[in-house]
Amino acid sequence: MRDPHSILITGGSSGIGEALALAYAAPGIRLLLTGRDAQRLHAVADACESRGAVVERAVLDVTDRQAMAAWLQAQDDRHPIDLAIANAGISAGTGDGGESEEQARSIFAVNLDGVLNTVHPLIPRMLARRRGQLALISSLAGFRGLPGAPAYCASKAAVRIYGEALRGELAGQGVQVSVVCPGFVRSRMTAVNRFPMPFLMDAERSAAIIRRGLAANRARIAYPFPTYCVSWLLGVLPPALTDRLLAAAPRKGG
Repeated sequence: MRDPHSILITGGSSGIGEALALAYAAPGIRLLLTGRDAQRLHAVADACESRGAVVERAVLDVTDRQAMAAWLQAQDDRHPIDLAIANAGISAGTGDGGESEEQARSIFAVNLDGVLNTVHPLIPRMLARRRGQLALISSLAGFRGLPGAPAYCASKAAVRIYGEALRGELAGQGVQVSVVCPGFVRSRMTAVNRFPMPFLMDAERSAAIIRRGLAANRARIAYPFPTYCVSWLLGVLPPALTDRLLAAAPRKGG
């Protein structure tokens, strides 16, 4: 969607969410930012306001379905939301031992249920208006399960497939859907990685790529291109080939 004026960003207190908030912040823009860390969220909101944006902030956990629905619907009643970016996400890994059941369930709750809790309160309203855009943040890790981060890969794969299907479901009804699949981006999430991250990019550059892709209503915004190609290839090659290769890959820390 070109020129959205009312923009929701979950997980807006750091990383890609923070960079997107700052990229969109300008006079005439209304930003709705959520996050779980009040201090970081308020710092980002203040920075966006200094750029002229009107900011509504809420310390919310995206796994709280009722709280998310109540806040989103109240905000949409005041000013219809043009663009909703379901960005909130967490990761863990098996570098310090096996992934626990608790870790896996937490990752799925935030990365998958959190996306559903973000978009579904808004879909009926956008359909009624025949206007709106949803951006679901997946990952290049969602193209093939990696033994170092099984729940993260699986949750992001679910987000990608769901978003791609939802785009087709809502096509022709005025609601655009884009799936975003970033590679390695500098953030609190990637800061714990103790292995080389090819084509690591700054969050600001990542936000610029996402913003351009959303303005063009691209179905899949996947970057950087070399990492995207490798991820896609790993996803289509037979497991008999990729299992052996990935067994030697470095593990993400817990």
